[in-house]
Amino acid sequence: MNSLTEGLYDMNLIIFGPPGSGKGTYASRLEPILKIKKLNTGDIFREIAKENSDLGKKVNEYLTKGILVPDDITIEVVKEMINRAEFKNGIIFDGYPRTIPQSEALENMVKIDAVINLIVPEWVIAERLSTRIVCRQCGTIYNVKYLKPKIEGVCDNCGGELYQREDDKPEVIRERFKVYQKQTEPLIDFYRNKVPFVDIECDSVDIPPEIMVEKILQGLKSIGLIT
Repeated sequence: MNSLTEGLYDMNLIIFGPPGSGKGTYASRLEPILKIKKLNTGDIFREIAKENSDLGKKVNEYLTKGILVPDDITIEVVKEMINRAEFKNGIIFDGYPRTIPQSEALENMVKIDAVINLIVPEWVIAERLSTRIVCRQCGTIYNVKYLKPKIEGVCDNCGGELYQREDDKPEVIRERFKVYQKQTEPLIDFYRNKVPFVDIECDSVDIPPEIMVEKILQGLKSIGLIT
């Protein structure tokens, strides 16, 4: 293991970035290194959307249109999730918070130790998302051009089927980016003077995830969260 990260870290992190910036990919790789679990509201809502319930139908409608799930629903779901045993050593919040009300609610739930801020141009986002595929079973992310599975259409981790999400279609990508700019970017100002920031720039479509993760680890080291 990288000597930079030996030991058990008890911390809560937020990873920010527009859709397709790599939040889920990097958070998944940080989990075993930092020994803390990621909480991805997108994954949670996609599971809820499969349910034949009033909430499932509502959430499915929001997701297919590229619209954020309302704050009241999102906050209640996160409150329930963070009390689970799997998050007792810390959390990497991936996809939450996305609005100021969600951030204000989170302040009353846990202490945030740092924000990882992914800075990625729009053209990179569009290219990545339009070629992204995801495992139906475990949620592992691949890219048909830059991060291919060993067997086409089959997940390396669990053997599940790989597919393109409805919200990764070009017309939805544009809407998701607009939503991010309008509602989520102001959160950077909300947190900038409250907690340490690790700003990570990426202006390449095909930069290996391992390099980006190493940049994040170096950033966490620079603010004293890991040794």
